[in-house]
Amino acid sequence: MTKTIVNLTLQVLVGEIENILETYPHYPYQQAFAITELRQELIAYVLNRTSSCYAVVDEQKQQSIGFNCLPYSKEERLCIQTLIREGIKQIIQQNSEEVSHQIPPEIESAYAPSHWFG
Repeated sequence: MTKTIVNLTLQVLVGEIENILETYPHYPYQQAFAITELRQELIAYVLNRTSSCYAVVDEQKQQSIGFNCLPYSKEERLCIQTLIREGIKQIIQQNSEEVSHQIPPEIESAYAPSHWFG
């Protein structure tokens, strides 16, 4: 059987990012981090500032790892969540021009063309 190294922290981080982004407004935060490059930048931001946990597993069993039962303390999870929020703020600020060009501001639904013609 072939073994592979799995970054367990990455899996936890991706889930935490999803949970935290759900608490942010759709525009511009959720839309901005739907852009692959910005999402990867956020992941890299947090991974570079936290310690990672790795495991060696069989490739076939890789999908069955229960990432929710990883040995992270409450303090470690809070640290990761804080880093995610800091990263979101910093990345949005650094890429504000790109975000404003790629994501047009939301308009009120009453002014949307689909409502003009009933």
